[in-house]
Amino acid sequence: MNLRDIRLQAGRSLEEIAERTKISMLFLRAIEAEEFRKLPGGIFDTSYLRQYAAEIGLPPEPLLDLYRSRMGLGETPSAQPARPVSAPRRWLRFLSPEGC
Repeated sequence: MNLRDIRLQAGRSLEEIAERTKISMLFLRAIEAEEFRKLPGGIFDTSYLRQYAAEIGLPPEPLLDLYRSRMGLGETPSAQPARPVSAPRRWLRFLSPEGC
C-alpha cells in the first residue's frame, strides 16, 4: 500500500489534509512514509491514522493494522491484557463509606 499514491489518486494535497484535520505536516509525512515512530504516541496515533484514511477515502482498518504490525502492538488493542487497577490499602478507608 503506497499511501502517497492513494492520496494523489484521490486528488488531495497534504496541505489540504493538514488544514482540514489540523494534523501537522510533519506527522502527515510520517504517516505516508510509514514512519509511525515519529507520531506523538498514545491515542493521537490512531486518531491521526483514522482521520488521514478518511481524507484519502480508505477504510481505516488496513492502515491501523499496518500501524499495529509495525509498532509490534498485535492485531487489536483489546488483544493486549488489561492491567488490574487497585487502590493501595491506605486509601481504602478514605474511599469507603465507613471511612467518612
